[in-house]
Amino acid sequence: MEVYYSTKFKKQYRKLPKKIREQFQDRLTLFLRDQSNPQLNMHKLSGKYDGLWSVNITGNIRAVFDTYYKNTTIFVAIGTHSELYS
Repeated sequence: MEVYYSTKFKKQYRKLPKKIREQFQDRLTLFLRDQSNPQLNMHKLSGKYDGLWSVNITGNIRAVFDTYYKNTTIFVAIGTHSELYS
């Protein structure tokens, strides 16, 4: 699977603490191996991110992404639940 990152995602990612960035990398590995893993809590979004998907990175950190094709994913945003959805 090919993975891309939007400019917005990259900016938000750089501002995260190192521990959270490491957790994202762990979850990304899991995501690439098994998207149905319940630890990801992958779900479709509505509202501001209608049509996009979210995965849990930590209890409060989410990564928002889109899948244009079966083998292509682009991460568009990452942050706390309140930062992303308010």
